[in-house]
Amino acid sequence: MGRKLDPTTYVKKGPGRKSRKQKGAETELAKFLTDGERNKLQEAMGQESDDDDDDKGKSGDEDMDEDDTVQANIDEMDKFVLPGAEEIAKEGVLLVDLQTIHQRIKDNVDVLSHFATKREEGKERTEYLSLLKKDLSTYYSYNNFLIDKLLDIFPVSELIDFLEANEIQRPVTIRTNTLKTRRRDLAQALINRGVNLDPLGKWSKVGLVIFDSSVPIGATPEYLAGHYMLQGASSFLPVMALSPQEGETVLDMSSAPGGKTTYMAQLMRNTGVIVANDASADRLKSVVGNIHRLGVTNSMICNYDGRQFPKVMGGFDRVLLDAPCSGTGVISKDPAVKTSKDESDILRLAHLQKELILAAIDSVNAESPSGGYLVYCTCSIMVEENEWVVDYALKKRNVKLVQTGLDFGKEGFTRFKERRFHPSLKLSRRFYPHSHNMDGFFVAKLKKFSNTVPTTAVDKGKVDVILDLINHNALSSVVETPLVLYKTNILLLSLFQTEKRKPSHLSQLCHRRPQPTGSQPKASVRNQPGRKRQRSLRWMVGL
Repeated sequence: MGRKLDPTTYVKKGPGRKSRKQKGAETELAKFLTDGERNKLQEAMGQESDDDDDDKGKSGDEDMDEDDTVQANIDEMDKFVLPGAEEIAKEGVLLVDLQTIHQRIKDNVDVLSHFATKREEGKERTEYLSLLKKDLSTYYSYNNFLIDKLLDIFPVSELIDFLEANEIQRPVTIRTNTLKTRRRDLAQALINRGVNLDPLGKWSKVGLVIFDSSVPIGATPEYLAGHYMLQGASSFLPVMALSPQEGETVLDMSSAPGGKTTYMAQLMRNTGVIVANDASADRLKSVVGNIHRLGVTNSMICNYDGRQFPKVMGGFDRVLLDAPCSGTGVISKDPAVKTSKDESDILRLAHLQKELILAAIDSVNAESPSGGYLVYCTCSIMVEENEWVVDYALKKRNVKLVQTGLDFGKEGFTRFKERRFHPSLKLSRRFYPHSHNMDGFFVAKLKKFSNTVPTTAVDKGKVDVILDLINHNALSSVVETPLVLYKTNILLLSLFQTEKRKPSHLSQLCHRRPQPTGSQPKASVRNQPGRKRQRSLRWMVGL
């Protein structure tokens, strides 16, 4: 083998063959010259040698200068520079290579991660973030609203991992139906049919992950016989957190398509009662089909709006609420979420979720000897649909957060932007596709400790002032607007509800303020200004 040369190392070489040949000829010539002529020849040879050394020194300096220039140019090229307004305007008209945008995203993230040392002189962080949002929306096909929301949840570097994970399908997972078979026997039967699989993980005793299969995994004889259920790994988590016990009465408030209901049935070994409810009659068909296929015999199906369920039935030992959500945790399954959601969708869903969680809590029996638990979960990662909703429930009902019993997952937020949530929300768990290789999910477990509904605290000092004004017939001089009048009524009604007293002197509050002195009353009392407003105020306060 030849000697390996380092191209970055300069190796000084000796004289070439031509130089050696010329030097040998001069040596032979010197033999035939006189001493004087020989000295002159040697002086001439020495002069040429000095000139050659000078030339080599100059060329060496020039090479070093050239190398320094090249290195400086490389460093300049490596430094990320924000594009100007003209470049951005051109990108809005011309098609831009996605590879170029992807490289710019990586460079931008690197600068934002080391902003103090790598930022361009005179540029603010907001300028880099603005460009990053635009590039992320273009490259990953998200709307601006969702990118802004995700940047509030994740650090910049982690956001890229989350977006990349959403471009990849999650592994196919199945849940063994232990009412009919064991996981070991099921795995062997599927392997014999050409299915490549492994246990899901140490955290699950019934899950299997499918890598590839020579047969349709949803049409094998084992599937048709009800030996397993096609179910995402994240859907195992709320049932494991709820941990229903044998002989209990359990409510699955939003049960379709039946994966969680049938999992609860196998944990309860077909004992007790499971009420599988869903607001959609069409979706309940899949629940019925799965219950029959998997051999579940302790479940009953009903079709009610979950918000009205406490009026229908109550006293459950445990309740599972998988609330309707925006689906921002399952974008890999439904890419339409990237562009179809906006602020109004999130707020509308959050309002529905707050109503559902209060109804679910009211359906739980706090005096249950073995239960009194509620598990709230969503396949969304939005704080407005998760921590915000649970924090609302903690304020409105006599419940507290407890450990979910799940050994992995990230803690829920206790503070988000300017909002501060209850410190116990760190007991809730978040799951992400880039961290846990499963759909994005949120799980919180609550324990109900009283069946009474707490009333809103009332400032009795303010009430005493108002009552004193009423007793001295001086309230009309204080109440200036209908809004103040309405708020006063609500304040007093809250007090009367708390102390269970009859609101005997609220009628004075709803009287219209007297006309100023000197004004002429209308001919008809019915047409007096403010008469309609008084009636609406009486209706609002229940008089």
